[in-house]
Amino acid sequence: MEAAPGPQEKYQLVTRNLQEVLGEEKLASILRERELRIYWGTATTGKPHVAYFVPMSKIADFLKAGCEVTILFADLHAYLDNMKAPWELLELRTRYYEHVIKAMLESIGVPLEKLKFVRGTEYQLSKEYTLDVYRLSSVVTQHDAKKAGAEVVKQLEHPLLSGLLYPGLQALDEEYLKVDAQFGGVDQRKIFTFAEKYLPSLGYAKRIHLMNPMVPGLTGGKMSSSEEESKIDLLDRKEDVKKKLKKAFCEPGNVENNGVLSFIKHVLFPLKSEFVILREEKWGGNKAYTTYEALEKDFAEQVVHPGDLKNSVEVALNKLLDPIREKFNNPELKKLSSAAYPDPSRAKHTEKGTKNSEPENVVPSRLDIRVGKVISVEKHPDADSLYVEQIDVGEPEPRTVVSGLVQFVPKEQLQDRLVVLLCNLKPQKMRGVESQGMVLCASSVGEPRQVEPLDPPAGSCAGERVYVEGYEGGEPDDELKPKKKVFEKLQADFRISQDCVAQWKQRNFLTKLGSISCKTLKGGSIG
Repeated sequence: MEAAPGPQEKYQLVTRNLQEVLGEEKLASILRERELRIYWGTATTGKPHVAYFVPMSKIADFLKAGCEVTILFADLHAYLDNMKAPWELLELRTRYYEHVIKAMLESIGVPLEKLKFVRGTEYQLSKEYTLDVYRLSSVVTQHDAKKAGAEVVKQLEHPLLSGLLYPGLQALDEEYLKVDAQFGGVDQRKIFTFAEKYLPSLGYAKRIHLMNPMVPGLTGGKMSSSEEESKIDLLDRKEDVKKKLKKAFCEPGNVENNGVLSFIKHVLFPLKSEFVILREEKWGGNKAYTTYEALEKDFAEQVVHPGDLKNSVEVALNKLLDPIREKFNNPELKKLSSAAYPDPSRAKHTEKGTKNSEPENVVPSRLDIRVGKVISVEKHPDADSLYVEQIDVGEPEPRTVVSGLVQFVPKEQLQDRLVVLLCNLKPQKMRGVESQGMVLCASSVGEPRQVEPLDPPAGSCAGERVYVEGYEGGEPDDELKPKKKVFEKLQADFRISQDCVAQWKQRNFLTKLGSISCKTLKGGSIG
């Protein structure tokens, strides 16, 4: 039987791989005296994906350190955050989260009996909690509430009151769950400092805050439930896992924003204390790494090939996902999954040719729009008004795109800039060159005609998904059928607002970093 870890070893387990700890001295002091009480909360919104293994892996560390761990299914928060979980789906999504989070923990060997599971609505609707919400609202400024939720709560031009309440409720949870510490991603930092500022004003203790780094998604940006290509769903089939990993950003020797390496560092190494690169004998055979640093060094020096890294992660990841797939391979949980997350992007269809078939559901989530980076620009060899661009959209190879921008945008202004690319149009030859997408641009209404490529938010990465506010969850069509004219029907309602923001029916085009915009063409069209 292993000896119980001492205070120093417990501190090491609790803090390893974290980006930041607020309250280090208090943490060390508690660990010298007794077991640490900690909670992790998850709002029951989009479907959990493989990045959720990152906090699960830390929860395993907390248990090894002897901590008393509570997992909060923050159902009320999910509704308050711009109704990301509609009221009628709240109960279903919370049940789905309970099943899938427990299945994840079991798949990495965490004993569930050592954890406490709580739903927010079990205590957040009580008289005492509600009174504390009112007490808090009497001392918190609108500015501080909005600032606290800036990285977590969906930001709107005219914010809902519910989103301003969100940080206060998360702060109060620390008191009502009777914990010493809260654990979350570094994107929660402003909420954590908000809690440290305002809980003492109600007479409650300031808590410790433990923050994980944000793990890059497979396209290099944040792994997000609303970005289909950036995430691997926990119930994805093995062939889907292979396909998504194949597309993953994993440039030879590049360790920055590398989602594949990050997954190894934050999930696979902490669970197994080693990682094996699987490769054929002619390429050196299998190699076991006992430290992440050694693996990263070999990848940076191109001793490890991206293809071998992806294949090895695929094998390890499927071992984690197999028990979850097996658990959800029963009629009751399949029914729960489809009821909690109904497909918003397609209407149900009856057999072709039957009477009373329902109309096709034309919604913006059917468009595969992504951030692209222009790698090269050349004049079309056979058309003076056309450019031929090579554009990186987070795939293994850049796409060839033909654009009629020669008379509107100088070549040097396109080179190396970020653009917004519609990626699921049927490829079409334009004067002999096949175009694999469309650069979306704002156009002036009057004469002389002006055209400006749309701008993603600063800091965006190639491959990040662009979506319309309120339509984050739908799956884009693999390819838009020209006869259906889905893009044309949606494009009729594309406009540039008076603030130069790209919109569909007055809903903003967004990435996870903010709105898509243009520089000057207020009130213009988009095409």
